Amino acid sequence: MHETNKLLIINIKTLAGIDNGEVEFRAGKEMSVFERLFDAWLLTEGSQIKDFGHMSDIDATLYDEPGIQVIDASGRMMFPSFCDSHTHLVYAGSREIEYVDKIKGLSYEEIAKRGGGILNSAKRLHEASEEELTEQALQRLNEIISYGTGAVEIKSGYGLNTEDELKMLRVIERLKKLSPLTIKSTFLGAHAVPAEYKGRQDEYVDLIINEMIPQVAAANLADYIDVFCDRGFFTPDETERILMAGMKYGLRAKIHANELDYSGGIQVGVKYNALSVDHLEYTGDEEIAALAGTETMPTLLPGAAFFLNMVHAPARKMIEAGLPIALASDFNPGSSPSGNMQLILSMGSIMFRMTPEESFNACTINGAYAMGISDQYGSIAKGKKANFFITKPISTIEFMPYSYGSNKVDTVVLNGEVITI
Repeated sequence: MHETNKLLIINIKTLAGIDNGEVEFRAGKEMSVFERLFDAWLLTEGSQIKDFGHMSDIDATLYDEPGIQVIDASGRMMFPSFCDSHTHLVYAGSREIEYVDKIKGLSYEEIAKRGGGILNSAKRLHEASEEELTEQALQRLNEIISYGTGAVEIKSGYGLNTEDELKMLRVIERLKKLSPLTIKSTFLGAHAVPAEYKGRQDEYVDLIINEMIPQVAAANLADYIDVFCDRGFFTPDETERILMAGMKYGLRAKIHANELDYSGGIQVGVKYNALSVDHLEYTGDEEIAALAGTETMPTLLPGAAFFLNMVHAPARKMIEAGLPIALASDFNPGSSPSGNMQLILSMGSIMFRMTPEESFNACTINGAYAMGISDQYGSIAKGKKANFFITKPISTIEFMPYSYGSNKVDTVVLNGEVITI
């Protein structure tokens, strides 16, 4: 890691994703607005973006400032770091055997009923130490940094009992201190119903409300609360009870909704002013109307839909109805074992027919909003955090989603520091 107080990047072929710093998110037609500057320079000071402009207007005295590091970005482009607002990347071991079950035709729900899926990860997490979990997660964090991610949300939810949920959240707290990434933590005790509570789901909901949430809040271990509100998981009524309990402790909602059916999860999310509702494969006119004009970010997870071969969320219809959309990786061992946001950017265009500009906004400013950090992250703006990446030499911004199989990132800057990748 190279530390510097000031960083001057010159001859940037295209400086993309710039704004005035006042954009919270982009919705509808505005999602096509992805401003850029050609033949540009950018100056950072400390952890923030100080200034930028055309090379023709650069102040020549900048080169001589004491301690300044100069990077020549000739032929290269610069983008704001990706903001991945939905992951489960703290987990123990992989689940490729279930992957073979999927290939053979078993559904997500059938695998879960056999003790696979989330319950399998819960068993493995219980057996792993915090040190092992931290070490594995750090490797994943370093990998996503190399693909251009600068901020990430990580959920609990593989504990499914008070002790192990707290263990997961403590690991996420350690990662916040150990990684240069900006990390938000989400408590997801309501990820699945543990085997021992089969047929007694209401008792597990009571445990979440009466024991887990108070302890999570007392230890200040979560920024948000989440519930898997879907067919075969938690009902809208159970979700409401959990969210109300979370609100008492100042935990704002982020909901897993409508991945498997029209579950009512989107409407519950909107009712409780959820920061985001995520998955949304099953989104109809009623759900779009519920989301219109709200402060809730619809978040699509194309990696999971791709991996599970599910129906695609109606992204074009949602954008045309004036909604914003965020894209996130859903990085997890069962249904989306990749945190590569360059691939998610491509999937936005390939699977959802989003233009490159729409896809970029979905992976940056709208993802930042879905994490509650778009005031400081998600775009290139004066005064915002210096979180961005410089590409290898590429021809156009369209090349980023077009070239879906290779890593186009050359240099990563997080909090104003060049990160060795």
